[in-house]
Amino acid sequence: MEDVLRPLIVIGGSVVVTLVAGWAADRALRRADARHPETPLWGLLRRCRLPFQLVLCAALLRGSYDQAHLARDHTKAIGQVLTLVLIGTTAWLVVRIAAVVVESSYSRYATATRDPARVRRVRTQVTLIQRVVTTIVGVVAAAAMLLTFPAMRTVGTSVLASAGLLGIVAGIAAQSTLGNLFAGLQIAFGDMVRIGDTVVVDGEWGTVDEITLTYLTVRTWDERRITMPVSYFTSKPFENWSRGGPQMTGTVFFQLDHAAPVAVMREKLREIVGECEAWDGRDWGLAVTDTTPTTIEVRALVTARDADAVWTVRCEVRERMIAWLRDEHPYALPRIATAYAPVPASPQDQGQDQGQDEGQDQDQAAAGAAADGQADAGSANGRVPPRR
Repeated sequence: MEDVLRPLIVIGGSVVVTLVAGWAADRALRRADARHPETPLWGLLRRCRLPFQLVLCAALLRGSYDQAHLARDHTKAIGQVLTLVLIGTTAWLVVRIAAVVVESSYSRYATATRDPARVRRVRTQVTLIQRVVTTIVGVVAAAAMLLTFPAMRTVGTSVLASAGLLGIVAGIAAQSTLGNLFAGLQIAFGDMVRIGDTVVVDGEWGTVDEITLTYLTVRTWDERRITMPVSYFTSKPFENWSRGGPQMTGTVFFQLDHAAPVAVMREKLREIVGECEAWDGRDWGLAVTDTTPTTIEVRALVTARDADAVWTVRCEVRERMIAWLRDEHPYALPRIATAYAPVPASPQDQGQDQGQDEGQDQDQAAAGAAADGQADAGSANGRVPPRR
């Protein structure tokens, strides 16, 4: 009877204590969240209930399993498994608490700050800090698990004895990885690029969607994802349209005929941007920026609150202005002037043309003399022939 009750008391008591402790902690956090609505920390800590219960249960079982007298032949192996489970769940709990603290801090900062650029910068920094903490905790947990095995302790001692040589070898082998790691930290705290920034990389326009310690993802306008190593942004130039504020200035170019009514186009542009909802009202303009023998280049300048809005304004200005020119001023659209080119005549052709001209002159003179003779004869007979 004792052999049955002892395991039930040890295992069942550990499970009951775990469930009661988890319920009590969740209830306390719920009350704290209701008393302090200004901070989301207490509500977010409720996400740690499951790893907390696992840690508590593993710790209770690891400490009291020897008293259960269950599977005595495998007590050492089961104790080893419980130790590994305890280390793993503890690492999970630490990572979850760190994530909750980081998210709570970011939420409070985002609520109190109205500058979107600063919010994106802090978001990038806390995201990378969270990833660094997760990596460190994972590495420490894995090392702790390995050190629980007696054979690995000897290996660990040997590794520590040759740490200098291994460090040199690892540094050479992982040069690219370490470069990306330090580049990620430089991006996070150097404020070069942030999550949500609009960038142009290798001719591709998009928004920074994710930043990790080794790579960066850019989401293009057509929903593609471009993944690039973070070292690219520390070694090569790129365009960041979100630096200094999200406001943008866009241009629209028109190739038109020299007769284009520029002054009337300027008034039409004022009307178009006034009716465009994406225009922020800061500035607009229209000017002739270049000319060629056949066309002139007219530039329309518009402003908007961000990159997406300036794209919308540019497309609407281009579409409505071309339609208006086509319907009201079609002569302003570019045309191609064509004409027959004169061909110089050869000397032989010139001689033949001159002989033909002299013959035509003689024929015309003879016809004139005959007409005069008939006129004189008609006058003598008292009749005048009708003129042709």
